Amino acid sequence: MSNEPWKWKFTPVLLNLEDAAREQNHRIHAAHGMPARFQNSHGDLWVYELKLDGYRAQAIRDAAGVRLLSRRGKDLSKKYPLIIRDLSGAIEVGTALNGELVAFDDQGRPSFNALQNAASGTHVVFFAFDILVSEGKDVKGLPLRDRKELLKAAIDCNEHVQLSEYFGGSLEKFLRGVKDIGGEGVVAKRLDRPYEPGRRSGSWSKMRINIGQEFVIGGFTPGSNGIDALIVGYYEGGKLIYAARVRAGLVPASRREIYDRLKPLSVKTCPFVNLPEATPGRWGQGLTAAKMECCIWVKPRLVANFEFLEWTDSNHVRHIKFAGLRADKDARDVVRE
Repeated sequence: MSNEPWKWKFTPVLLNLEDAAREQNHRIHAAHGMPARFQNSHGDLWVYELKLDGYRAQAIRDAAGVRLLSRRGKDLSKKYPLIIRDLSGAIEVGTALNGELVAFDDQGRPSFNALQNAASGTHVVFFAFDILVSEGKDVKGLPLRDRKELLKAAIDCNEHVQLSEYFGGSLEKFLRGVKDIGGEGVVAKRLDRPYEPGRRSGSWSKMRINIGQEFVIGGFTPGSNGIDALIVGYYEGGKLIYAARVRAGLVPASRREIYDRLKPLSVKTCPFVNLPEATPGRWGQGLTAAKMECCIWVKPRLVANFEFLEWTDSNHVRHIKFAGLRADKDARDVVRE
């Protein structure tokens, strides 16, 4: 079998993986209240889902067998053999699903860190939230309401394959429930719209309850175990913008791992177009020319998840904490969310 996704079966679905990746980057955060689009997303046309903190994936079963693909087209089948086994019993030949790979920690809570460091004993579940091919037919043009019904009928849920549940009614009530269980956020979707990969058409919206996003690592300051702090930013108009330095959340093992991955990427030139900054700023996140003398710059290739308190007026982030590396994200897709 070819390793090139555009040569596999269900090509119309697989060709949309890159668009789907861009779709995932379009998120809405709610640091100081509810976004306007969420305020208006009441009524029978809207449903709400729990935002899952994991890896976007696509499950496909055709005559060649079952495959699990990342949103960039990488075959994840060997990495998650239990999911492949249970998908074989959960869906019929001629089925392609969109979903999220989610890992759970020892307390049974969803954990992105557990997913990133998944071992053979880590409990990982594929949560299906959409169906793209049913009984060999492309169903992306059907409204979400019909696709949800097809999805229910297409899956025989088991330990490692589950449906991502959705709910109607009051958004405020659903938000309270998500907050009570410590959920990451909410996804609102219109039931009357077809599958629209990569399009910001207003047919869906996302809102984080806890602020966080991916950033690109563009440098670091040296320290024990190789790294003292990471220097991170995001792309805007094709240019890398500095956002913060990060120490919190880094432990000796993660410092060594990240250092080993950054060392071959070392460059002499700073990749951030907005550096140096004139002053450290009120919160001390500004990176001046004097502070830059201690920095080691790298090619902006590595992407990681971070949690933080808020954005400042100077476009820095406060109280930022490292959450985990992301192997499934292209650095150029990382923008301010």
